[in-house]
Amino acid sequence: MEVSVICSSQAKIRKTELAYRELGCFDPKGVSKAFSAKSRVCFSPSTMWRKAGIRSTLKAVQSEAVRSEKVSGSSRMSKSRDGVRLFVGLPLDAVSDCNTVNHARAIAAGLKALKLLGVEGVELPVWWGIVEKEAMRKYEWSGYLALAKMVQDAGLKLHVSLCFHASKQPKIPLPEWVSRIGESDPNIFFTDRAGQHYKECLSLAVDDLPVLDGRTPIQVYHEFCESFKSSFSPFMGSTLTGISMGLGPDGELRYPSHHKLTKSNQIPGVGEFQCYDKNMLGILKQHAEATGNSLWGLGGPHDVPTYDQSPNSNNFFRDNGGSWDSPYGDFFLSWYSNQLISHGNRLLSLAASTFSESAATVCGKIPLMHSWYKTRSHPSELTAGYYNTTTRDGYEVVAEMFARNSCKMILPGMDLSDEHQSHESLSSPEFLLADIKKACRKHGVEVCGQNSSASMAPGGFEQIKKNLLGENIVDLFSYQRMGAYFFSPEHFPSFTGFVRSLNQPELHSDDLPEQEEEAAGSLNVSSEASVHMQAV
Repeated sequence: MEVSVICSSQAKIRKTELAYRELGCFDPKGVSKAFSAKSRVCFSPSTMWRKAGIRSTLKAVQSEAVRSEKVSGSSRMSKSRDGVRLFVGLPLDAVSDCNTVNHARAIAAGLKALKLLGVEGVELPVWWGIVEKEAMRKYEWSGYLALAKMVQDAGLKLHVSLCFHASKQPKIPLPEWVSRIGESDPNIFFTDRAGQHYKECLSLAVDDLPVLDGRTPIQVYHEFCESFKSSFSPFMGSTLTGISMGLGPDGELRYPSHHKLTKSNQIPGVGEFQCYDKNMLGILKQHAEATGNSLWGLGGPHDVPTYDQSPNSNNFFRDNGGSWDSPYGDFFLSWYSNQLISHGNRLLSLAASTFSESAATVCGKIPLMHSWYKTRSHPSELTAGYYNTTTRDGYEVVAEMFARNSCKMILPGMDLSDEHQSHESLSSPEFLLADIKKACRKHGVEVCGQNSSASMAPGGFEQIKKNLLGENIVDLFSYQRMGAYFFSPEHFPSFTGFVRSLNQPELHSDDLPEQEEEAAGSLNVSSEASVHMQAV
């Protein structure tokens, strides 16, 4: 029995090492340059590969045995000792506004490299503004289906993020027909107290109002999800194993409270409440009258700072004597938070029912508003819609809502540590993550992790490992995101080392038996770049 276990471990190590030797022929620099090259010419899927002007060849590894590991061996490398599955996000603009695959050859080469590394799959953003661009119920899935086929052919799993918001960088707008409606009725968007509209997603106050040519946003989202399910049915449960439901700005369940921070300001402000469109004000007015405090329903708090100001710039968020810690403060913050949670419940229940028989896991993402966490009021969380203070747990009710819908929770910022935060911001991403995880554990909600950005915080990889290893609550980690920087010499070696440390936390290649080292070394592995990205 003991001999069998040892042999099995040695065989697994040998397969892992052979895959890494094959990866040694991969040229990340060439792929990085290919991602950097901008091409805005649109081609149909049938002609895309011929006209893209790029040729990709993978050579140097001639052993058929090693090639077979791409199907069998690498799949067993996809989980670490503690069972955390690793995914990598594809570029936000992986599919163009013309509905074709951007940087197709670079992505194909990148998928091969990820497979060799032992990554289980990739995350693909699917944009409402691309699929349903021109008219309601006119869906165009061709670019995303082509990309799903590429992922399937690479032997990787696919997690799709349904994005019902817009992106500024890269520029991906809402559907054209939705934007036209917004021009004539800007109250479909979130609005701050200065009357400025946030036009990157719809206000949660219109979820059940027929503001989209007689249809409600919930109806439109549901029809979008049904079309997606039908179009991607060949991939469901096999290649496509997870679906994230977009819940708000950047896909997160929150208000767009921090979208106007001053660029030159290194310390983030507290943000602003987003409750001033006529529909939100109408709901607030009704709620105030129902509780017998009609004067409280005239608008949001008047004694609050602006976007980029600190908590003490005005009275509302002050630690001692602040209005947040008053009967009015509790009234407003409870209502503001409950509106967000109800919105999340509507969308997650929609997704859970739509995809209940698809064998794909449904997820939703919440933000990590860690600035000013060390104050009593936690103002960044409050303006984002999370009524979490030193005297109140605001994440219990959120975790309970996720549990009620049998959805997993995506938590970003797992690369952030307290020691690398600005002292003046009184930030604590580690303590906030611990708070949210505690609520998830209590309600049996599994967590999927993400890092904050591809540029990574100092010590980010070690912090991610700290958050992943030894915690049964984290089921999957999605690393953000593939692109030019991801494959750059400054980043890719560190990422491969990170993945390798997850795949082989206990043993190193030095532990290979001598004869297996010799066998691996006898492979004809060229030191020249094996992935060539060149103009035809």
